Amino acid sequence: MPKPRKMLNDFNAPYIKSLMGLIETQSAETISKWCAAYAKENLLPLYEEAFPEDPRPRIALDASQTYTAETTTKEKATKAAAIKSLKSAVKECNNAAREAESNPAAQAAARACGGAAGCIYTPTLSIGLAFYGALALAYHTHGTTAPWETLESHAANECTKMESALNKIAIQNEPNPAKINWNC
Repeated sequence: MPKPRKMLNDFNAPYIKSLMGLIETQSAETISKWCAAYAKENLLPLYEEAFPEDPRPRIALDASQTYTAETTTKEKATKAAAIKSLKSAVKECNNAAREAESNPAAQAAARACGGAAGCIYTPTLSIGLAFYGALALAYHTHGTTAPWETLESHAANECTKMESALNKIAIQNEPNPAKINWNC
């Protein structure tokens, strides 16, 4: 039996291109709010179901939401300390993902949470919500041995839901969109 994939990887898939196009029109703050909220609602429960005693993904998402909410009111020195703390929380979330090797759905969910938490300082991480998160939800629903076509179809539907969630908070004609180079 082949080893389960860790993530989706087709940057040219229509549902990925569409999502990336919308992400590019938004500020880092809007992207971060969307990613953290979506991950917390849809992906964190998958991880916590498998690893209820491990708070690291939740801590990273909470830190991201706190940082994003307070970023406009902080002075430069305070922001630097807050971003250092956030980066530490994201690193711990990524460690949790590495340690979840035995559960591909939970592992992908933790990776998506880490990317969602870190996208405030690296907006390209936001696509991890789709690449890891959509596959985590597909694995959770269909299992890791389901045919790839089934998993990808489910993931495509999840990406459509992600795009819809971003559209709900998107700022039309955003004056300060994040500078994103997808490197793909």
